[in-house]
Amino acid sequence: MSRIIWLKSLLRENASTFISMVLLVVVPVVVSSTLAYFFYQHQVLLQNLAWWQMLLYFAVVSVTMGLALTPTTFVALVSGFYLGWSGFPGVVLSYGAAAIVGYSIAKVIDHGKMMGFLNQFEKSRLLMQELQHQSWSLIFLTRISPVLPFALMNFVLSLLQVSMKKFLIASIVGMLPRTFFFFWIGTKANDIINLLQNPDSGSNGRLLMIVLIIISIAGLYFIFDRALKKALKRASTKN
Repeated sequence: MSRIIWLKSLLRENASTFISMVLLVVVPVVVSSTLAYFFYQHQVLLQNLAWWQMLLYFAVVSVTMGLALTPTTFVALVSGFYLGWSGFPGVVLSYGAAAIVGYSIAKVIDHGKMMGFLNQFEKSRLLMQELQHQSWSLIFLTRISPVLPFALMNFVLSLLQVSMKKFLIASIVGMLPRTFFFFWIGTKANDIINLLQNPDSGSNGRLLMIVLIIISIAGLYFIFDRALKKALKRASTKN
């Protein structure tokens, strides 16, 4: 099968999966822009919340992040601004809950079609197997990057069909550095609209973001390169 025919077949048989992945990138940007204006008009809405109101808030953002309605960075900034450090554990837990929601929805939408298609081809099947063996590192490195969309990665990573427990733990651990960073920026801000439009992280903050991106890219390249080499070696041995 030529590469063009293979690609057409991939797109045709997994159209709903690819459409969902595009929406997972576009929708959070649109919704967060709308919410930024809303919070500007209602700046006291999340101030001085009672404990049950805070629990309700984290339950809501867990769902909105899981459904790709709000970006995780947006939630960290807003939570830091309104709730202060007492809200940090809630943000971490809501990230975990959102990861589970996104993972579960991706399973329902894809229903194993993508993996089933790839498993038809020996080299693709072997590559997926190698990536599954390194899934903890793969999840951690995608989560640590501040530029890879959370909701989209939920969907992509679910295609590897790793266990829910491993997915949850690796997601939370990987997201801790950038969660802490953006939450901290939120606690330092004086104006919500300026915070959301231009979160000033300073030179040290920008350096940290660059370091996290480099770690993510370098680590993912190493994992994919090693997995591909092992998969090709196994394929050549069988032949």
